[in-house]
This record gives sequence, C-alpha cells and structure tokens, in this order.
Amino acid sequence: MKISIQFANRRSFAHLCLTCLARTKLLSLVATNWRQARTRCHDLFHGIHWVSCRFSLAVIFGSLALAGSGAQGDGGTGVVVRIMESSAPDFTVRLETVMKHDDGQFLWFHPRAAAIPVLGQAGPAIVMTIQKHLKISDYYSGLHVMRRAQPDAPWVGPLLPPELDWQQQSNGVTISVADVTPGWHAPTGKLLAIGCQVRYSPKGEQLDDVTRAHQTVYAVFDPKTDRWSPWQVLELPPDEGFNFARNACSQWLVQPNGQLLVPLYIGRNSRDPFSTTIAECRFDGTRLTYVRHGSVLKLNLARGLYEPSLIAFRGRYFLTLRNDERGYVSVSSDGLQFAEPKPWLFDDGAELESYNTQQHWLAHSDGLFLIYTRRGANNDHIVRHRAPLFMAQVDPATLQVIRRTEKVVVPERGAELGNFGAAAINESESWITVSEGMFMKDSRARGAEGATFVARVIWAKPNRLVEPSPRLNTK
Repeated sequence: MKISIQFANRRSFAHLCLTCLARTKLLSLVATNWRQARTRCHDLFHGIHWVSCRFSLAVIFGSLALAGSGAQGDGGTGVVVRIMESSAPDFTVRLETVMKHDDGQFLWFHPRAAAIPVLGQAGPAIVMTIQKHLKISDYYSGLHVMRRAQPDAPWVGPLLPPELDWQQQSNGVTISVADVTPGWHAPTGKLLAIGCQVRYSPKGEQLDDVTRAHQTVYAVFDPKTDRWSPWQVLELPPDEGFNFARNACSQWLVQPNGQLLVPLYIGRNSRDPFSTTIAECRFDGTRLTYVRHGSVLKLNLARGLYEPSLIAFRGRYFLTLRNDERGYVSVSSDGLQFAEPKPWLFDDGAELESYNTQQHWLAHSDGLFLIYTRRGANNDHIVRHRAPLFMAQVDPATLQVIRRTEKVVVPERGAELGNFGAAAINESESWITVSEGMFMKDSRARGAEGATFVARVIWAKPNRLVEPSPRLNTK
C-alpha cells in the first residue's frame, strides 16, 4: 500500500521536509499544491522519497480513519492523506516486425489484432486486419487479413477475402471500409470486424455525395466455416444527428450479457463538429442491432470529439477521445451516461500534449493503461508528433496519466505511428499493432522501412481480466 501526502501550503511542506531523517519503503510522497517547491526538491516531486519520522507517522496514522474510508482531510495539519493504487504492474515489451513494405505504391496501414480461443490449445489463434494506404490521404483498399495459428506461429497473409473487398458502383464510385477494429464475441463464437463505410471518387477522394454516406458497418467471421460475411450497415435512428455515424479506429466492448457497447462519433454531416456517443447493440451471431444510445458528448472546438475508444475497468467505463487541439477523457458507471470530458493531463498537472490523433487502452487486472503519442519527445520532425508510441498507467480516480510509469513501446524511426491498435491476447500478453507511415521526406533516411510492428506487452503477473485458454475435458 502507498499513502499520498498532499501539502496544503509551504509551511506544512517545510515542516515535513525538515523532519525527514531517514529513508524507508513506507511512504510515497506526492506534493501537488506547492509547485514552486519542485526546483528545491526534485526527488520529492518527480520520484519516490521514502521517510520514517515521528511527524510523518503521526500525520499518517492519525489520519487513517479518514483515508481508510476513502475520505480526505488534514486534521489541522495542512497535510491531506489518501490511499493510493498499488504500483504499476510490471511488463516487458518484445517488438516484432511482421513485414516491411515500401514500394512507393502503397503502405500497409491500420493493423489491429484479435484473439480467437481454440479448444485444447495453449494459446489463441490470432486474426489481424490490415489495409493498403494508397498514397492519397485516407484512401484505403479493401480489408486484408493476416492470421497466426498461435501467438508464436508464423504469419499467413495478408489475404483479401472477396467479401471484404471494394464494391464498385456503376457511376465510378467505390465503396470501401476503413478504420476497422476486430474483436471476439464469445457468446456466439464469432469474430466481429467493425469499421466505417467510405465512398471514394475515381481519384480516391472521400465523398459526402449522398445522405448517410458515412456509416458504421460490420462483417462477421465464423471460425468453424472459415468464412467472412459481406459488410452490413448498422441501422441507427433516423434523425439527422446520425446522418454521419462512424465507429472508426475505436475500441468497442462486449458486456457479460453479450451486448456490445460501440463508440460512435456522429453529426448531421462531415463538416460540422463531431459529437460522441455509445450505442448499445445486440448481436445474434449474424446481425448487429442497435438497441439504444447514451449521452452525447459535445465540444465546439475544431472538429469536435471523434475516434473514441472505450474500456471497462473495475466496474467503470473509460472513454478516450480525439480532438484536433488535445485528447480528452471521460468516465461512466454504466457505459452509456458519461461525465463531461476533460483534457488528458499528467499527474503533475501538465498537459499530456497528445493531439489530433487517437489514443487507445490496455487493461490489466492490476492497472489501467493508455497508449498515445505526444509532443515533447524530441519528435518535432514527425507529422503531428505521431511517434514514438508511449504506454503509461492511468490513475482511475483522477483520470490522469502517471508520468513516472511512461515507457516507449514502439520507437520513432522517422515515420508516424498514429494509426494503431491495442488488444488483450491472453492472460500473459496484450498486443499493440502499428505500421510505419512513411509520410515525411526523410523517413527512410531516419531508418523507417514501412514496417508493420507487433509490440508484445508481456505481463509479469497473469491478467485476470482475460479468460484462460479453454482446455479439453480429459475425464
């Protein structure tokens, strides 16, 4: 257990600081109210400062009645005590290169993986969806698929199932699907791939030429038949607020009752600022059906709130949202009604500086994590500072990123890494998948190769949020 000491003023800080006579593994001190003290005691504010002294112990144990009940108070001392989360779960990262492609014609892009449990097999099978970026902004091929029989087996593909390919229209328009996230639906034993429908002109421009041109679509993979269904449109309410309704680059959830929570960014058209909501949907193994949606989150700043990703952790639901100026975060107790979004911050009060790109989640039974890009990482040469990829623990109480836990999980090599995926694979691993966007003139000179990476997050302790692999009954 750790106990956070929050100082109300300079005098209370000085009193405690002067009485710190020894270092033991008893306390983690975090000073938040007197920021000027950072310059005088860097270790205290940006690291761990362990103390055992009469004054400290008196403050702590004299306040446990408040802190132990979740309350905060200072008892006249000017010091607030509260119980903190346990330390971040340990993990290592093993970076694998799936493939490299840089022929000037296209790049592989938007890789996202999902695990399929296999009865009697030690690890799950893996499906990873991926598309060709056709060298025009947001111009994508049909959806390709790569597969692994087990997490360490060779990759097969990319292959393009005909059901997931472009649909050519008589007027020269191409209908495609982009920004896809796959996921396993255990109650039906099917894999769902959810993304957004896009209409392209012959030159690869996105069209908004018909009502509801931009909608959420899905396809279903049946492991028993090894077949994909054609793309189907998720039917949403008829009011104009859903004329534009995308699940795109978004993590979605399957609830214990089998219902889905599908984040959407919505609007009357593609020009107005987007809003975000969560649609609760029913899935019967073939058809995904809208049931209801929750609160609508709005921000009248630039393009609004879009590309939301959702995760559940310890009985609550957490939503991260893209905005052109900065990333935002919100929380809910039921997955539908969300609090007013607030900007992402570090736990020292500084802005996260992640902007105009997506963020995603990983959850371990011992901690909640955000994966993101940001400014301030010697990366001004990268478009929108979209590399490297960072991973850090989130304090679910404050909705802040814990700075000391930040790690680079995919390094920057002169290419952008902003379009990525994150998913739990089994109780031992979670994967972050990303391809290098070779969009800067010096990407190659800096070492980028158009690589598709899997950053395998190997947990030191089993992730109890993930069901163990199913075993054969030998009795």
